Amino acid sequence: MFEKITPEQAGISSKNVTKFIKMLEKRGATTHSFLFMRGDKIFAEGYWKPFHQDYLHRQYSQTKSFTSIAIGLLEEEGKLNLDDKIADHFPEKIDGECDKYLKEQTIRDMLMMKTVSRPSAWFVSGNPDRTHHYFNNKRATHPSGSYWAYDSAGTQVLCALVEKLSGKSLLDYLKEKLFNEMGTFQTATVLKTPNGDSWGDSAMICTLRDMASFSRFVGNYGVWNGKRLMNERYLREATSPLGSNVDTAKYSAFRFGYGYKIWRVCGNGFTFTGMGDQLTVCYPEKDLIFACNSDNQGTMLIREMMYMALEDLFVDEIKDEPLPEDKEAQQELEDLIAGLELRSVKGLEDSSFREELNGAEYVCEPNPMGIEKFSFTFEDKTKGVFRYTNAQGEKEIPFGVNHNVFGQFPQLGYSGDYGALPTTDGSMYKDAVSLAWLEEKDMLFFVQIIDRYFGNLSIRFSFKGDEVYATFQKAAEHFLNEYQGALLGKKAIK
Repeated sequence: MFEKITPEQAGISSKNVTKFIKMLEKRGATTHSFLFMRGDKIFAEGYWKPFHQDYLHRQYSQTKSFTSIAIGLLEEEGKLNLDDKIADHFPEKIDGECDKYLKEQTIRDMLMMKTVSRPSAWFVSGNPDRTHHYFNNKRATHPSGSYWAYDSAGTQVLCALVEKLSGKSLLDYLKEKLFNEMGTFQTATVLKTPNGDSWGDSAMICTLRDMASFSRFVGNYGVWNGKRLMNERYLREATSPLGSNVDTAKYSAFRFGYGYKIWRVCGNGFTFTGMGDQLTVCYPEKDLIFACNSDNQGTMLIREMMYMALEDLFVDEIKDEPLPEDKEAQQELEDLIAGLELRSVKGLEDSSFREELNGAEYVCEPNPMGIEKFSFTFEDKTKGVFRYTNAQGEKEIPFGVNHNVFGQFPQLGYSGDYGALPTTDGSMYKDAVSLAWLEEKDMLFFVQIIDRYFGNLSIRFSFKGDEVYATFQKAAEHFLNEYQGALLGKKAIK
């Protein structure tokens, strides 16, 4: 597996792959990697530096599809029935009387996202046991099996069920049943919830090729290298549009139905989908797979665009027979891939205000971020350091102007191996930071967290006279919470 061929050998023009990549760049996508396969063979693959082929990337809600497959394997072993009521499997987690709707909720309802409610956020619940929280937060609003609504916490309960019935962690169970035979996911890990359960709705960490192999296995309906590893029936059901996930009259390229924790998309494909556009898409009729890792949290536009472009440029264009080789187009594609670098914000080359701003200290009025003062120092017009004081003390963030500088985000206490548990070991998340001059006295500061947790922070600074107004907007799951809101500051008198 993973033999490389040219796009033309796969029946697609190299020009289409180039168009796809350039479209992502043009529209401001923050892409980390991509891969196209026809059958078992890769016909295009690329990584935006510093990402690379062996990089273990957080997959966020693509993890839900792994939990679904594990449920199917347990059904095959006879350890559960999809029409079992989930409450019957967890009597020890229920305090008092179970809600009447939740009491009737089945495993199948949960696989199809037709549960009784959207439970409250577990991050702020104070309950380290997400399964216990799920059964006791009293938020049921309608009968199960009736209404599709995204219930992430329900998948975590199914993960807890996998681990209860198998006696193994989610990843160890899947390795035993599938991955050891497949030879993939050998370097993968899964983060934990506070009580030690695998974080089964959000925290698989693996390579892009691991994800492609998973899609290949599911798209082959349980067969790997000619050997059946899982029954065909469950996988065909799981990837079928068993119910509608349309909730408005607006068109959406990834709301063509829903299976068992697996989405249907335009082009007659199915997809595993992660929060920041970690996507793995399979088009069985075309024997075509696309996988990518990204962090586009904060917008759905890129996801919609990608699915539509995949249909237009690949599903509709791919041929059953190889195309004539196009050396010129192949070289252009190769050169484009070799030059890919992680997105940074772009603006003016420089500002006449830079010298006045350099080293000046701004004292802030009370603000939601708790920032007392800050300053910018510039080594030259290409890079500098943002320094500020908040509740944790003195902080500094190196940045590049119109390019990224890589370092560590200075905020302490963010989660490590266990989600929603603050760390006390001084660890910090890796980051990539850029600054863009939008106008002479207006600039955008952009932080990308590129660690086991992904997120981004945009800070807009606008200066006039001795005053500054800054707005902070974060897109991240349960961190960067200290960096939301606006501040007003004034230049300190020396």
